[in-house]
Amino acid sequence: MNSVLELTARDNHKFSAYLAQPKEKPRAGLVILQEIFGVNNHIREVTDLFAKKGYLAIAPSLFDRKERNVELSYDEQGVLKGRKLKDLCNEQALKDIEASISLVSSAGKVGVVGYCWGGSLAWRIADQSNELSGCVSYYGGDIPKLKHCNPKCNFLSHFGELDQSIPIEDVKSFKQFKPEVEIFTYPAQHGFNCNHRKQYNEVSARIALDRTIKFFENNLD
Repeated sequence: MNSVLELTARDNHKFSAYLAQPKEKPRAGLVILQEIFGVNNHIREVTDLFAKKGYLAIAPSLFDRKERNVELSYDEQGVLKGRKLKDLCNEQALKDIEASISLVSSAGKVGVVGYCWGGSLAWRIADQSNELSGCVSYYGGDIPKLKHCNPKCNFLSHFGELDQSIPIEDVKSFKQFKPEVEIFTYPAQHGFNCNHRKQYNEVSARIALDRTIKFFENNLD
């Protein structure tokens, strides 16, 4: 079962969030963090997928602070608008993530999984929040730049070896600097998990999902 809720952040900002509930009692709560394209079909499908795996899953609309109901295309125009909205919402987004964590905490332990911009936000919220039991990032571009952050929970990160926006040398340096962070790389481009994009890599996406599910089973159950 899925629905759209309205949540309130601690600064009284009201925003929408897509909630997917498992059929049985949830095994834990999970917050899904969007790419720069909004809470679109892909993010809703990912949220539904984790609900089918047994998690109470929520995807907050992090662009609502500037524009509501944002669903962008994967072309150049969509990328440009998404990056602009990201820059405008980046600093305040953690407040919306905190409210989402609080909502799904009714299911027990809480984890976060983020994609692209959301992957970077997963790293930042893991550094700030004491309420999380495990976080996963897919191609979070800011993570190597924010290597001095110290996540307060176990952290798993996926990167594409052919990702032109996140140089693999930066990933290798980050891995040496943060050996406690579990990092996997794949022969794939940025966005390899999204089957709506030409960069989709089915094999890499499947392997990354298997690792993500096992990670959450180990840290949230």
